[in-house]
Amino acid sequence: MTPKVGIVGYRGYSGAELVRLLERHPSVQPVLLDHRSEDGARSPIRDSNPPVRLPCSPETITNEGLVIVFLATSPEVSMDLAPAMLHAGACVVDLSGAFRLGNPETYSAWYHETHSQPAFLADAVYGLPEYFRGRIPAARLLSNPGCYPTAANLAIAPLVQAGVVDRSAGIVCDAKSGVSGAGRKPSLKTSFCEVTENFSAYNILRHRHVPEVLMVSHLEEREFSFTAHLLPIDRGILETIYFRATGVERAEDLLAIYEKRYSAEPFIRLYEPGHSPDLRAVARTNFCDIGVTFDARSGRAVVVAAIDNLVKGAAGQAIQNMNLMLGLPETEGLL
Repeated sequence: MTPKVGIVGYRGYSGAELVRLLERHPSVQPVLLDHRSEDGARSPIRDSNPPVRLPCSPETITNEGLVIVFLATSPEVSMDLAPAMLHAGACVVDLSGAFRLGNPETYSAWYHETHSQPAFLADAVYGLPEYFRGRIPAARLLSNPGCYPTAANLAIAPLVQAGVVDRSAGIVCDAKSGVSGAGRKPSLKTSFCEVTENFSAYNILRHRHVPEVLMVSHLEEREFSFTAHLLPIDRGILETIYFRATGVERAEDLLAIYEKRYSAEPFIRLYEPGHSPDLRAVARTNFCDIGVTFDARSGRAVVVAAIDNLVKGAAGQAIQNMNLMLGLPETEGLL
């Protein structure tokens, strides 16, 4: 029988993207799970034959035989729901930041809330397939990476591992995202009149995605400067990353590091030296595109990485992880 997977939070942007991708996936059957009453809320599902909607409960997990439940919810809701879903026998793929950081102290420091399920943090697997593929198939609780850290780590980690970054000079990551990255819940900051014809920085020096980059790329906080910006577009992330290179003579040397690390990766695309990706190239895809520019005289290097924040930065990567957990081809439903 076709495995059934549940989606909680399907009315949000990431949840709706999950439904869009799962409906065309050839090997699973999506089920929409309602975890709260939303009177008058319109479902984003417009298909003439939408997935079945059922209550989000342990009984539903058991009766329907759901093998995986996606939580496209806020961290506090994910913490509330995940234990019951796991106890009912389903694996959980959580798209929030609830289980990403490994210990409750780090979570509290960056999210400014007390973690309500600290016992689950040690068992959660961080789901960046390009770096943790070996742990993902056996995961019961899979923590999907944040959108900003996905692009940042894919761009930075190979260079740090290769020892070509002058860490004493620091790394600067100038990141820009479309408005959907803030979620669907209305706020003044993301309202039309505030965003249109505007460009703004936010959460300077305190963005909650920073510790994910430090964790995966093995950096100290003093070595990494990150600033997020809000673009007046609906989707996409573009990160411009600046650093001083050491032991490198040409842009081709940096590109060779990426080629060696990512030669077998289906969702990483590398550009010729001196060329950079843009958001149009990755829109509605699960790709991360990376381009490198290098000035040999000064040792300055610039890496540009681009992803779709709702796909590789959220729903697409979650399905990539699901494929690995179910023993399916990693690219199934994503190419």
